[in-house]
Amino acid sequence: MRTQPRKNEPKSRAKAPPRTAPAVSRPARKPAARKSSNRFVVIMAGGRGERFWPVSREKTPKQLIRLLGERSFLQQAVDRVRPMVPAGNIIIITNAAQAAEVRRQLPELPKGNVVAEPVGRDTCPAVALGAAVVGARSTSAVMAVLPADHVIPDEAKFRQVLADSFALAERGQVIVTIGIPPTEPATGYGYIHAGDALPTPPGAESSKTSFAKVLRFVEKPPHEKAVEYLSTGQYRWNAGMFVWSFVTVTNGLQAHQPEMFAACQRWFDAASKGSARLARVLATDYPGLRKISIDYALLEKAQNVVVADGTFDWDDLGAWTALARHVRQDPEGNAAVADLVHVDAARNIVYDARSARRTPVALVGVQDSIIVLADDAVLVAAKNEAQKIKELVRKLGADGRHAGLV
Repeated sequence: MRTQPRKNEPKSRAKAPPRTAPAVSRPARKPAARKSSNRFVVIMAGGRGERFWPVSREKTPKQLIRLLGERSFLQQAVDRVRPMVPAGNIIIITNAAQAAEVRRQLPELPKGNVVAEPVGRDTCPAVALGAAVVGARSTSAVMAVLPADHVIPDEAKFRQVLADSFALAERGQVIVTIGIPPTEPATGYGYIHAGDALPTPPGAESSKTSFAKVLRFVEKPPHEKAVEYLSTGQYRWNAGMFVWSFVTVTNGLQAHQPEMFAACQRWFDAASKGSARLARVLATDYPGLRKISIDYALLEKAQNVVVADGTFDWDDLGAWTALARHVRQDPEGNAAVADLVHVDAARNIVYDARSARRTPVALVGVQDSIIVLADDAVLVAAKNEAQKIKELVRKLGADGRHAGLV
């Protein structure tokens, strides 16, 4: 397999991912608002969002619903990066059940930019697929991989961090992960142990974003460990946001996940021949792939990982309890997106998603609960058991009477 295109061959039509990285030399960093034709954004939008049932369903999961504001989380994710890259350089990796709704919500994207996985196989295959689609367009591309369901109110600061991460990834073979400085000893996130700060390379423009060598990735810790991590100032929350060149990620897959690298090669070749060809190859390949996350498959094994300080407000909105951080609360601590009337009710989360005219939700003496009303189902749960909603969804799916509710 050739490492670079022949002299007169357009880079966008190269036949296979390069095995070794060519020397990378790029111009000085461009302002965040300027679009770059060789920068791509891959948005991961294939999750089921089970913890937000009954509003989130398999065909319209969390990232596709309007939970906060007039735009879905996916639409907001695209809106955040539109000032940075052309619409044609935004790739959505979703699944077959959600692809039609994704295309409906994002008419500004070319149809071929919405790529559907036949079945879910975790984030490593999705990343490899995104890399193949990007590489078929430009083997010298740099790509960001971003989740579709995060809340990031300070978009300008986010774009600055992303632009600086793009610039660093363009200068050489480095994997950039954006880490969030923790504000509390949260146990629901993975952590990144940051080492020494990276100096500015000779001749490069100084960055507004701080970067550090990654020493290790840590799984979701118990509370006492999270307290320790917070006190050191050396740890970041793992936000699942990555920036790397096409060459870097494919070289990483080749070194640490050779089977996935081989699949990426096949998808690269297929994507070069069009969306229909790629879909046929994916239908054959995907069912046999091993489920594995990109963190475990690549990042925890690679030695060229750095962390960018994501100094912007961020929330991954992982469960209904997170809604209280984004909805104004009454004096008793109730966070309601509903016509709530209560007596001696406190610290509840109430969300009315019914499409018809809402009727009042009346609570008496109810505390620390989640109440969600959809057109065809009602959820009542204790706030401290919110993570078990995922278990409830599996139980509904296994029951023939209620399978249609998932």
